[in-house]
Amino acid sequence: MMSVLSSLLWVSFRFLTASRCVAFSCRTSQLYKLFVPRCYTSSATDTPADYLTSGIEEYKDLQKYFSRRLRATYRKFSSVPDNSMVCGRHHVYVVQFDGIYRMGSRHGESESQQVLDLRQIPAEETKTGVENLPWVIQRVRVSPQEKHLAATVKTCDSEMPKCLIVKLGDGNPDFVDPPHVALTVDKVVSFEWVTDDILFYTTLEGLRCSSVFRLDLTCRRTHSVFEESRPDVFVEVALSRDRHILTINCNSKTSSEVLLIDTTTPNLEPFLVQPRQRDLLYHVEHWRGSLILLANTGPGLEYQVVQASLLEPFMASWVPLFVPGPGAVVKDMEVVGDHCVLFARTQVGELVLTVVPLTHPSEAFTIQLPSWACAVETRKPGLTNQHNVLELLISSPVHPPVPFCLNLKDGLLLARTKDWTSMEKQSGSVISRLEACSQDGTLVPVTLFHTVPVERLKEAPLLVHVYGAYGRDVHMDFCPENTLLLQQGWTLAYCHIRGGGERGLFWHRQARVEGRQRGVDDLRACLHHLFSIGVSSPSLTALTTCSAGAVPVGALCNSHPHMMQAVMLQAPFLNVLEAMENSNLPLTVEEREEWGDPVGNTKHRLAITSYCPLNNITPQQRYPSMLLTAYRDDARVPLTGILKYTEKLKKALHTHFTTHPVSGCKPNIVLNVQPGANHLGPEDFELRLEEAGLKLAFLYQELGLDHLRPPRKKRR
Repeated sequence: MMSVLSSLLWVSFRFLTASRCVAFSCRTSQLYKLFVPRCYTSSATDTPADYLTSGIEEYKDLQKYFSRRLRATYRKFSSVPDNSMVCGRHHVYVVQFDGIYRMGSRHGESESQQVLDLRQIPAEETKTGVENLPWVIQRVRVSPQEKHLAATVKTCDSEMPKCLIVKLGDGNPDFVDPPHVALTVDKVVSFEWVTDDILFYTTLEGLRCSSVFRLDLTCRRTHSVFEESRPDVFVEVALSRDRHILTINCNSKTSSEVLLIDTTTPNLEPFLVQPRQRDLLYHVEHWRGSLILLANTGPGLEYQVVQASLLEPFMASWVPLFVPGPGAVVKDMEVVGDHCVLFARTQVGELVLTVVPLTHPSEAFTIQLPSWACAVETRKPGLTNQHNVLELLISSPVHPPVPFCLNLKDGLLLARTKDWTSMEKQSGSVISRLEACSQDGTLVPVTLFHTVPVERLKEAPLLVHVYGAYGRDVHMDFCPENTLLLQQGWTLAYCHIRGGGERGLFWHRQARVEGRQRGVDDLRACLHHLFSIGVSSPSLTALTTCSAGAVPVGALCNSHPHMMQAVMLQAPFLNVLEAMENSNLPLTVEEREEWGDPVGNTKHRLAITSYCPLNNITPQQRYPSMLLTAYRDDARVPLTGILKYTEKLKKALHTHFTTHPVSGCKPNIVLNVQPGANHLGPEDFELRLEEAGLKLAFLYQELGLDHLRPPRKKRR
């Protein structure tokens, strides 16, 4: 299962892959790790610095206060578990801020050795030529006998990762030669070891990943294995959990094509599973010489589990093994031993596990997760791991990750932390799962976190999280800032609008292309429902989102600005029409499956024009205050579009207040442009702390809230 991308500061403690969208972990979204929308070079590098940071100064004092509060909050959670440990045959490898360390996996061996020192990696000159940025580790893989380790690293100033191949020794735990970097390969994205000397990897050109290579370290030769010609397809390599097959996954937004390499044979030549066809999505695992596939061939074109022979893998031979029940949607799949474990959401949005015994699929059973579970992450298996055990990390926006162990033989899910049952009481939070009725009668899920009963939330400030694009769920991993907000009396709402994937592939299809307005209607319905049941009020409500989530939020700001007081947009995509008109941009062709083609299709153009945030700005009083955070060299959401939006919005407000000088309080439009190319924000912890502190300062000032300082302890 793909590691969940964490938000804000928490992301600095995990293996990272940049993405425009952050959401629930699922294999069906693996292609979006780097295959994410919109790319063109910013032409705003010469824009005056004072303009790029307009309006920030008035929040500085409050920002410093919240940065201190956040630092203390993060200190409380500094030891929470994550999946940054990689288990080899003889050692355990752990990622630290300065490199990778290993220690013996045998009992009693606690002495660690650094096998990769990031400080010894030659620094690259930044685009500004002023400062060398630190390396950050993204992905780690260890060869079968621990002869080599491969790790990708990058700086926040570049989208291009490089792969460092570390020679560890001859596989003997009593190694003699010290580990050292033996080879560096540029632009590597995904990679897997097939043997101790053969590494398969994909490379990135621009924001396209289309080439697969095989590196043989015995002779240091690289051989091209596969080249994808379609510009809308992103390619990655992955090993099956049992390491018997290597999959070459070629995914577009609406179709899949997978090639396999049998790692147990010497020729290592790929063969095709099922040729690409429109609207067919499938993902492949291996079990006992056959293939287990998660394919959208079930009722309503949703995912079901099918089986196929390695000798005849084509779709005509697929045999259904398991079809989810009504209301349940499968989000991901793991094959562990003789069991297929499905990660699914119920009709009310709860996460559950469905275990399908592959020898007797009719005996499938469901395992309930803790009621607060909102995100699940699985640990990549080590080379000596048990075959009937699946290790999980379960979390929510306000619950730190808790390690669980699922024993598939007896179906028991056991926590590895003794006091996990008291977590909900310690956090003081309550989770409420609601549904709002949208304009067309569709029920839209809303997940609410609060500390007092709903009927007492009228005066509570409300922070609404939303996304709604690319079939990705809104991000609901643990974020320490959320615990601070709850302690300060905030209510947190997560709106699962159409365009996302919370209720399956159908949920995404409903708000693609011409249906994009449905996501805007869903968001408005969610806010209206919360206010109608007594949760907060528009004057105490703020919305927060990132990247493509800015489309429904920006559209709602134009059409119903009175429903919110403030909005925070990070790396926001706001100029949809302009971007989709320009076919010379590297990713416009593939993006048209999501947004439409305004050049070749009149209906698509009318649809985009009707909701595009930039195109629908009008002079009016009730625009909410906005904090727009952008990154100067972000290739996914270019700075030029954000600058155009900001300038046009400020002009519209100036026009309104010039013609209506006594019409009310003018909203603040704050533009915060930071250096670097990382779409998710700076990698540096201190910079992330400042960014998060500014967001909290903005929220409190624009909503007119008093920041409650904790009472000082009396000295004895």
